Amino acid sequence: MTLSVSPQRAWIAEQLDELHVHGDVALEGADPEGVHQLRVAVRRIRAVLKASTFDDGGVLLTELRWFFGELGPLRDLDVLMDRFLGDTDGFSADEISAFERLLKGLRAERGVARGRVTRTLRGERYAKLKETLATVEVTPRADADSGLVAEIVKPYRKLRKGVDAAGPDPADEVLHELRIRGKRLRYAAELAAPAGGKQVKRLVRATKQLQDILGEHQDACVAEEKVRSLVAEDPQFGAAEAFVAGRLVERERARQAASRAEWYEAFLEVDRAATELLG
Repeated sequence: MTLSVSPQRAWIAEQLDELHVHGDVALEGADPEGVHQLRVAVRRIRAVLKASTFDDGGVLLTELRWFFGELGPLRDLDVLMDRFLGDTDGFSADEISAFERLLKGLRAERGVARGRVTRTLRGERYAKLKETLATVEVTPRADADSGLVAEIVKPYRKLRKGVDAAGPDPADEVLHELRIRGKRLRYAAELAAPAGGKQVKRLVRATKQLQDILGEHQDACVAEEKVRSLVAEDPQFGAAEAFVAGRLVERERARQAASRAEWYEAFLEVDRAATELLG
């Protein structure tokens, strides 16, 4: 006798496999993508749970938030380091030297964050979390009367409402919030994609594009702020470090401007895809 498995249970099992695979990559430490994909898997699991009914007293979502937070500092620093290292094209030898001095503290900070992630992945608390994910029973919520596609409606409306309120020149914080709302819509659409056909897949692609553009804007804002703080926090830095920091800030500002020029058109594609799907 073959027992049927709900789409929610199957999705969690798939993401648990991702945790195992990318956990090994993260422990090896050579590829920062391992930590990134762990966080993606956690977001997807949380999206499933929020669209489902399960009985654990709220512990599972709490533990997922904890694990996500443990990974955050290292992921943020990996993104920053990757951006900064890619920004040295055209730097002179003296500027490269100043750049390396500027990033010395950042590398030390990353070492601490790396140790934290290693301890977390090898710890009993994370092992217990994976055991819980392997056995938790989830079912669709009673109010999801139209199936998984119905779960797209709420995050889409929240995104649309946020865009309508954003105005023609949103603050950086507003664009960051829109990114979060777009991400929630994307994960809801991914969950529905196997049953929803081409229309849902189109929405997934559109929301990913919007998320990428707004994510680039947020990363550029964070990078600019970090560069400024690196200079301000070390009194030993002089004119050479300040000059290099200025060049880095200039490039991050250019990226922010490019993202601001693109995000609304990307949202319109999301809006078209959602309207076509939901009617």
